[in-house]
Amino acid sequence: MKFGLQISSFTWPGGPEQIAPTLARVVRVADDAGFDSIWVMDHFFQIRAVGRPEEPMLEGMTTLGWMAAHSTRARLGLMVGGVHYRHPGLWVKAATTLDVLSGGRAWFGIGAAWNQAESEALGFPFPPLGTRFALLEDTLRIAHGMWTGESGTEEDIQGHRYRATRLLNSPQALSRPRIPIMIGGGGEQKTLRLVAQYADGCNVFGGPERIHHKFEVLRRHCEAIGRPIDEIERSTLQNVNVGADSASGP
Repeated sequence: MKFGLQISSFTWPGGPEQIAPTLARVVRVADDAGFDSIWVMDHFFQIRAVGRPEEPMLEGMTTLGWMAAHSTRARLGLMVGGVHYRHPGLWVKAATTLDVLSGGRAWFGIGAAWNQAESEALGFPFPPLGTRFALLEDTLRIAHGMWTGESGTEEDIQGHRYRATRLLNSPQALSRPRIPIMIGGGGEQKTLRLVAQYADGCNVFGGPERIHHKFEVLRRHCEAIGRPIDEIERSTLQNVNVGADSASGP
C-alpha cells in the first residue's frame, strides 16, 4: 500500500507572502516522512468542497515546479489536470519538464474536468462532456507517442479533435518506460475504459462498496483488451485529519 498527500488549500497564516515558504515546509516534511507522492489540484479558484472561490489557489503546473525544488524522493502530480485547460502537446511537454527537473518523479494526472463555472469565469471554453472525452483520448494518444523511445516518434496522429504531425520530445522524460499516467474519475463506460487502455493509475471516489465496484468494472475493461489489472495502480482520495487531538476522541 502507498500513501500520497494532496495539498488542496493554500489559506495559510501570513497571507500570500507566506504561501511559498509554507508550501516548501509542507512538501519537505511530507517528503521526509516517506509519502510516496504529493499532489495539488488543477484549479484556478478554490473548489466548493474545500472553501470559498475567493480563497487562494495556485496554478498547478507552476506549483509542481516549486515543489520539485523542495523535495527529493516523492513523485509529484496533479490530482488531476483538467484536459481542456492546456493543448495536448503542452500537457506532455510540461509533464516532461517536471519529470526532467525533478529527477524522474512526475505523475501525469489528467481527467475530463468538471468545473464549468471556473472555466467560464476566466474565459476558458468548456465544451460538452463528449467533446472533453475526445480531447482526453487525443491527449493520451499524443502522450504515449511523445514518451516513446529516446525522443518521441515520427507518427502522424489524427485524433478526434487534434492532429499532431511529429511527436518530437527532447529532452525525453527520465521516468521509464514513460511518465506514469493517472486518470481521475470513475465513469464506467468511458473513463475506466481509457484507464485500461492508456493509464498506469486511476483515482476514484466513494466508500468501500462503491470503490470495489469501480475496480471490478476496471477489471472487466482490462480483461476485454487482455491487460492485467495489476499493471494499474488503483487509488482513492479521502480526507484525513492528521492534526486531530487523540485525547478529544474521533
